[in-house]
Amino acid sequence: MKDSENRWLRRKSLLEVDLSKPALSASKSGRMTGGSTPVSKPSSPADLRRRMNSTVIAFRGFDVDNLGRSIEFLDHPRFGPIVLKVLDEASILCSDAIHTKVDLASHIRAGLRSNLDFFPQDVATIVAMELAQLEILEECFEVNAHEARLSFGYSIGELSALVFGGVYSLEQLLPIPLALAPDCAELAADLTMGVLFTRGPALPMDEVERLCRAISSEGKGLIGPSAFLSPNTALILGQGDTIDRLDESKGEIVAHKGHKVLLRRNSNRWPPLHSPLVWQRSIPNRTAISLYRTGGGVQKPTPMILSCVTGDASYTAGNSREILTDWTDHPQRLWDVIDRTLAMGSDVVVHVGPRPNLIPSTFTRLANNVGRYLGHPYMKMIGRGVASGLGRNAWLGRILPSSTTLLRAPYLSHVILEDWLLEQPISTVSVRMTGTSLAEGIPPVEELAG
Repeated sequence: MKDSENRWLRRKSLLEVDLSKPALSASKSGRMTGGSTPVSKPSSPADLRRRMNSTVIAFRGFDVDNLGRSIEFLDHPRFGPIVLKVLDEASILCSDAIHTKVDLASHIRAGLRSNLDFFPQDVATIVAMELAQLEILEECFEVNAHEARLSFGYSIGELSALVFGGVYSLEQLLPIPLALAPDCAELAADLTMGVLFTRGPALPMDEVERLCRAISSEGKGLIGPSAFLSPNTALILGQGDTIDRLDESKGEIVAHKGHKVLLRRNSNRWPPLHSPLVWQRSIPNRTAISLYRTGGGVQKPTPMILSCVTGDASYTAGNSREILTDWTDHPQRLWDVIDRTLAMGSDVVVHVGPRPNLIPSTFTRLANNVGRYLGHPYMKMIGRGVASGLGRNAWLGRILPSSTTLLRAPYLSHVILEDWLLEQPISTVSVRMTGTSLAEGIPPVEELAG
């Protein structure tokens, strides 16, 4: 082999990133680091406003903690009325969908740990708080998030992205998943989540799906992937002892370079969305019928949405109903979306929703792992070049290989929006008051200092 080819193979090997290692959580301030260059977040409304056209809006999905700092928003003198308005609208929609009186503000104030008995309330709370946070950003700080370069949402978050992007109104879209949420929660009764992963090399997803189909065909329960979180990590949902069968048979999955395929069980209960398990209650068909009976869905989203159903910017002016039907039983392709996000050259990721965890931790893990390689002089050189080049030239991201665009990860700036909003000094908030009531009055401040 020629010396030049040897040098290229050595350089290419530096790009192999192990995403199976534990992630460091984003700090309270939303500052996330990786590599040798400090990563700063937009510290003021004016700064965030200037950088919005290179920003990604990331909506979180369902998790074990779905309240975050929502009580602080309700108690905030300026944010409280905005949040309460959105929560009240979502409460009415949730009450009608599940035929039970729901008060989401009281649900938040109760501060109970999320469980599947309150799955519809949690879904409504997540969507409502995500939309409320962005409304606060626009109304109180004059930052128009619709000017963002793109958006995406994991699981429930994709519904929020569609409402925010103007494809559907909250009244048109939210009742559909809420009406199906009790059935999804009931299906979780004998469900186990397994985290299937390797220590470094890519997990052959086609073999994972083949093995899940083989286990399901034994007739002792359904099992299937629910999400592909990274090239070497998949979330698998299975009924009965099917996860045990997967654990016994995982040796049939051939990983690269002889690495073993490993499996961890998650002790929490999860609804079986994005997996074949929802077929047992005809969730996809019922979703399709409900979508075809509702309005909206006739325009492209603004900003553009990268769908975790397809892993790409797939929404057009007329196909949202088909994608949302697939959303119910197709695995979430989070890694494909993160890969595309990096390739499209954005500089800032704004994480929306109560205490977002999965998406920030995935970015953090990637940034830290890539950052380990940026100490190599060659990698440091091309890493900085890729980061600056993609920022200046969007076309560059389309021609560079994926493994190269990953080098941008340590150079992204991250904002945990609920923390960012609550950290802003009250004097910077654009408040309109008449007497002691919140109303029209004082005009907004033109420049808000951070």
